[in-house]
Amino acid sequence: MKITIITVGKLKETYWKDAISEYEKRLSRYCNFQIIEVSDEKTTEQPSFQEADIIKEKEANRILKALKDDMFVITLEISGKQLSSEEFADKIQNLQIRGTSHICFIIGGSLGLHQIVLNKSNYALSFSNMTFPHQLMRVVLIEQVYRCFRIINHEPYHK
Repeated sequence: MKITIITVGKLKETYWKDAISEYEKRLSRYCNFQIIEVSDEKTTEQPSFQEADIIKEKEANRILKALKDDMFVITLEISGKQLSSEEFADKIQNLQIRGTSHICFIIGGSLGLHQIVLNKSNYALSFSNMTFPHQLMRVVLIEQVYRCFRIINHEPYHK
């Protein structure tokens, strides 16, 4: 199984990078894992709807260039479906059983994802009704992907 995360923006803080690195090591025994970072657009504190749409569209075009035809695309959206860790593991395992070999998660920038990316989504996933910094969301997502593989393999970790 191949897992790709396409994310807008670069990690700057060492503590986020360290957390990502740890989970990348842990995941290496379960899947081929990669993160693709696309650059984010500069934005003002309170962009107008039009400005926000233009920014999201520029970021979306970068995301779309990274997508491959064989990917099952899961977008992270506040309005997506919320799952427990066990339900998330079931979702990933069912995709594997159905022959999906490449899952791609997409994390938008500070303004979210443009509609053209949402239209490419096979599944909308939400971790909460709350808004999280996309740097933190990357760490939370990777931890949950790791937890999911531990659950699927009936290994200790999940409580």
